[in-house]
Amino acid sequence: MLSDEIEKAQHLVKTDAFTMSIGEIVSMYDDSEIVVDPEFQRLFRWNSSQKSKLIESILLGIPIPSIFVFEKDDGKWELIDGLQRISTILEFMGKLKNPDGGLMPPSILEATKHLPSLHNTVWERSEKIIDLPLDEQVPLEKPFQLTIRRSRLSVEILKRPSNEQTKFELFQRLNAGGTQANAQELRNCIILMVNKDYFRSIKILAEGEDFKSVISVTEDQIERQRHLELMTRFLVHTYIPYDGTLDVEEYIDNGIVELATNNDINNNIECISLTFSLLNKIAGRDSLRRYDNGHYSGRVGLVGLEVIAVGIAKNITAISEMKNSEEFVLQKSRDFWSQPELENFTSPGLRGTIRIQRTVPFGEKWFKP
Repeated sequence: MLSDEIEKAQHLVKTDAFTMSIGEIVSMYDDSEIVVDPEFQRLFRWNSSQKSKLIESILLGIPIPSIFVFEKDDGKWELIDGLQRISTILEFMGKLKNPDGGLMPPSILEATKHLPSLHNTVWERSEKIIDLPLDEQVPLEKPFQLTIRRSRLSVEILKRPSNEQTKFELFQRLNAGGTQANAQELRNCIILMVNKDYFRSIKILAEGEDFKSVISVTEDQIERQRHLELMTRFLVHTYIPYDGTLDVEEYIDNGIVELATNNDINNNIECISLTFSLLNKIAGRDSLRRYDNGHYSGRVGLVGLEVIAVGIAKNITAISEMKNSEEFVLQKSRDFWSQPELENFTSPGLRGTIRIQRTVPFGEKWFKP
């Protein structure tokens, strides 16, 4: 019953909340009592205008949305929502640490609609500030520094014994409504939360020549994390069965968390390397494209990934042992596009939940030697 499911799920979450000054939060950061993962800085970045508008809001007394933290076993807080807000404040004050533990250069503000005098404003003059000479830096007056330090934020705390999965789900739900991050950027952060080494490994593979050639991504798509999205989908479809009950995005989210938690990265690396090396050899950027009347056409889509790449991956051990593996894969890849079953994978309005239940099993059987 729904009431039972709600009650059970509520027991997974234990929360607390109170209000703190920005100065107190900064002091906690200085003392390493609140963790802002530096690697996240490379995944999420506000531009100078967005940062300036946040500082403007604080100076004008406009309420800032709550931040959410997860209480770790050692009592420290891990920031799971509010990354850009807190990072912007820390960077402006010259307190934000980079992944190596050193300090990042302090930021410079731009003029805003209501506070045009913020142009070239800095927390204090510093030679570490990039692209603005000392004599052009405008230090923020002490009374306004105090205004920022004394401004208060609501802190929502996800407390133990809330489980790790709850943390990932909360992070995604809080961020999914924003415009700054797409689904894969959020997913990247979740993988980082679960297993940094796993994320780094699949990122290296997703940026490898074989994979990028086969999926044929543009620089703009890479900027939007399309290569990592396709790598994530490939891994989940290859290793995690799908029964159609979950939304596709939830299935991908849960699947990659499971893979990162199990951390069978060596097996994943071997499968990825063998599969995409083989595909790149036989047809390169055309490997996953539609083949018709002796010609490749169209773009790389999910059907090609789910049937061809995943189908090969699920049979990669047997295929690798074949003497004519390249000829076999090339012919099967081309013949697939003329099969009558193709209509069941590409019909207009077909939901992803249905398509995946058709494409992945078909590909596994189709590429079985």
